[in-house]
Amino acid sequence: MPRFAREYRPLYFLGALGPGGLAVSFFMYLMFLIPKTGPMPTFDDVVSVYQNEALGLKVMTTLVLIAIAVLAVRHLLLLIANLKAFNELRRTPAYDALRNSNGEVTLMAMPLTLAMTVNVLFILGALGVPGLWSKVEYLFPFSLAAFAAVGVLAFFFFGRYLSRLISQQGFDNTDTNHFSQILPAFAFTMVAVGFAAPAAMSKVMAVSVIGMVGSFIFLAAAAAWIVVKLPVSFAAILRNGLAVEGGPTLWMGIPIFTLVGITFIRLGSGVSHNLLGLDRLSPVLAFIVLGLLVAGQIVMGLVGWAAMRKQGYFDRFVRGTEGSIPSYGLICPGVALAVLSMFFIHWGLVMTGVVTMWSVTHFVLLALVLLVQVRTIQTLIQLDRRLMGAPKGAEEKVADVEEELATV
Repeated sequence: MPRFAREYRPLYFLGALGPGGLAVSFFMYLMFLIPKTGPMPTFDDVVSVYQNEALGLKVMTTLVLIAIAVLAVRHLLLLIANLKAFNELRRTPAYDALRNSNGEVTLMAMPLTLAMTVNVLFILGALGVPGLWSKVEYLFPFSLAAFAAVGVLAFFFFGRYLSRLISQQGFDNTDTNHFSQILPAFAFTMVAVGFAAPAAMSKVMAVSVIGMVGSFIFLAAAAAWIVVKLPVSFAAILRNGLAVEGGPTLWMGIPIFTLVGITFIRLGSGVSHNLLGLDRLSPVLAFIVLGLLVAGQIVMGLVGWAAMRKQGYFDRFVRGTEGSIPSYGLICPGVALAVLSMFFIHWGLVMTGVVTMWSVTHFVLLALVLLVQVRTIQTLIQLDRRLMGAPKGAEEKVADVEEELATV
């Protein structure tokens, strides 16, 4: 079981979120590159690849399955370790101190990661259980219930945090020169995209519409919080400069854009299938929306990279000897860019005829996605070596606690 090298903080959930997101990113190769009989690849589709397809596709499928399995196991082990550590943290004075600081917002990392867990388990079930898709309509209500439970947890943490800020004036306005306060929006969009899956794939009208409504609710919550908090944090950054350890929060919009993009595809597909009687969402519309979101991610990525490079963030916390738990926030953007790029390549470019499947251009685009994934995995390994391992001594733990509370 993994151990935490620093005093436990809820942001360690991001260490579990990363492998889960990477597992989903590798699933995209099966989603778009192998023949499938339904809206997503299943065990039977994988078997068909080994029986009927060329050697290259068989090799790719094998490598992808191995990657998904390894990353999913890592995700689940880290999730269990985090849940145990969080349960212990709740019985300490440090938890009370956290709940009365701006750092209370980091509790949203738990529902964020749990929502990812539901996605990972759904993928493992689809790929690992023969004939599961024939009974998938019976599973969609359970999927809705799981995301509803995670959503209730997210609203509980967020409601308690917001009510404290409103009733007790408990927000420290001097500690806003970073975007960590946007974390609730990240969690809400993760729940929204989960609700959107049954909305897109279920042929039962009631299930599809419930999924749509759930997705609308959490998208609205995310948008409202971004409107409230983004100007506050951006003004503080312009006024005081970016908090050095808050560098990864500059990239928080990248995974949010991906989740919004996938939610759009899923909700659009559900509306097309179940409400309009169409075969699918218009690929041209997907090209426009996904293209704009990918462009926004690239711009956001370049701005964040330039700012963190200027402050020496990578030399200190990735390649250097210093460790910072918020550094796990670097993993989600790489995952998100890879996933949304796969959707844009195949929904926006291949389906519209701009790029031909298996052409040189297609392979080049896939190679760029793979490069992003490889670099993200390298970063995750570097962070795990520094932040997962033997616990530190008492003096180092105290310093870590003070450091994390001061920068969140």
